[in-house]
Amino acid sequence: MPVMEAFPPKSIVLITLNSPREKFWGSLLAISEAGISVRGIELISLDDFARQIRAEEQVSTHTVFFPMHRVERIELDVRNGDIPSIQERFQSKAGKSIELLVES
Repeated sequence: MPVMEAFPPKSIVLITLNSPREKFWGSLLAISEAGISVRGIELISLDDFARQIRAEEQVSTHTVFFPMHRVERIELDVRNGDIPSIQERFQSKAGKSIELLVES
């Protein structure tokens, strides 16, 4: 299955990057041979971001491009049995859906 079919635009994904090692979570905008465009946040700031959203502070997601040489892994953010997805955990903490934030 081609990468484009497995990860359609607007899919909520978790991207693992190297050099430096970090994880980015958000809505996929595009995948190309050059890299990945996504609108979201660094995974490490998820709890703080959710708290700010719940408190109705003025925060927003970031639109970024990661060159393919930095991309180690990309995965769909989906529930795994009893383990909730990151977006489900975010919605529980923030009181809002990530889709609303990444489309604004």
